[in-house]
Amino acid sequence: MRTLFSGAQVFDGTGAAPAQADVVVEGGRIVEVGAGLDGDEQVDVAGSTLLPGLFDAHVHVMIAHIDLWRLVQTPFSYRFYQAIHNLRATLDIGITTVRDAGGADLGLKLALEHGLIAGPRIQLSISMLSQTGGHGDGWMPSGNRVQLLPSHPGLPRAICDGVDEVRRTVRELVRAGAEVIKCATTGGVMSNRDKPEHCGFSPEELDALVGEAHALGLEVMAHAQGTPGIKNALRAGIRSIDHGIYLDDEAIELMLDRGAWLVPTLMAAVGVVKASEAGVAIPEESVRKALEVIEAHRNSFRRAVDAGVKVAMGTDSGVTPHGDNLEELELMAENGMPPEQVLVATTSSAAELMGLADELGTIEPGKRADLVVVDGDPFEFATLKSRIAAVYQDGRLVTGAGPRPRSAAETVASAAPAAS
Repeated sequence: MRTLFSGAQVFDGTGAAPAQADVVVEGGRIVEVGAGLDGDEQVDVAGSTLLPGLFDAHVHVMIAHIDLWRLVQTPFSYRFYQAIHNLRATLDIGITTVRDAGGADLGLKLALEHGLIAGPRIQLSISMLSQTGGHGDGWMPSGNRVQLLPSHPGLPRAICDGVDEVRRTVRELVRAGAEVIKCATTGGVMSNRDKPEHCGFSPEELDALVGEAHALGLEVMAHAQGTPGIKNALRAGIRSIDHGIYLDDEAIELMLDRGAWLVPTLMAAVGVVKASEAGVAIPEESVRKALEVIEAHRNSFRRAVDAGVKVAMGTDSGVTPHGDNLEELELMAENGMPPEQVLVATTSSAAELMGLADELGTIEPGKRADLVVVDGDPFEFATLKSRIAAVYQDGRLVTGAGPRPRSAAETVASAAPAAS
């Protein structure tokens, strides 16, 4: 069955301006893009814009909020049911592929693949490697440990120290299903006992971590906020710098030299402040750090974009509400990235970062048919969420009513002159 999407402006994900074209889908893949095409059935999307399925390269689908007091009172299994809602909210706004930055396990991925639940396809990191006292260590002054993502059989504990422990932990995560390895090379905002400028892991530990990941065929992503830890990550060969709050000239030059990616998550710190103002129980120190980093973060992003650093869209959703992910696009545009490049970062660039560019990220023959139908201007990011009319994943309508497909016979009949 050939399905023809006709009449839309097509933004193909390469950065070229939208242009009118027909798109033909068959067997879940795009088979033709051009003018005057035909199909067994037709979906009339005239007046809309077709985008490739969108990406978010930094989410936490197993985190629904950052209220620590609520977390300690919530039954362990409840978060799995919340994840179903989080995945649905993400898919509904056109994001058809995500990279989970910690928390999702192999069971969740298989549930998506087997059609038990609906959501974006997911690339797993399982857990984040962290040193004792680092960003992933939930130790509190009371002596208790409060984890946003507690360990369980599918989510190995990832606190490790020294070269041998680091190697073993990478192997355990791969055994659990990790498709990318995540580590914390700095402290962070939400961790109570460290700061963004603190380094996480020594250069020797990072060399071992990256070497072990590469030996197993995987790339590494780094929670990296402070300048020294960002540089340590880059020198060790880490592929993506997530957050990148404090980038100096040398760090930017290293990113360019190493071909590393920036996943900025500009909305994350803002989200912490908004949550606190709404009454969410967040440690005072975390709120203070969030307020401190916002302007430095935006300045680093602007300088990285101006320098030509490769950027992939990521949000840290979970820290912020799932379904609000597209607010990141508005922040990227407000801070110096041209709108066309914002959509590239959210489509083909993110696909390249995640090693999925052969299958996803652009509208072209041979790619999987992930398509987003947008009413109005796709570059008006402030209102984009409300204008997502329909979402297709592998050619199947998954969100929105969508225009009713018409058969070829119906199309011919509608075009025929009325009888006198």
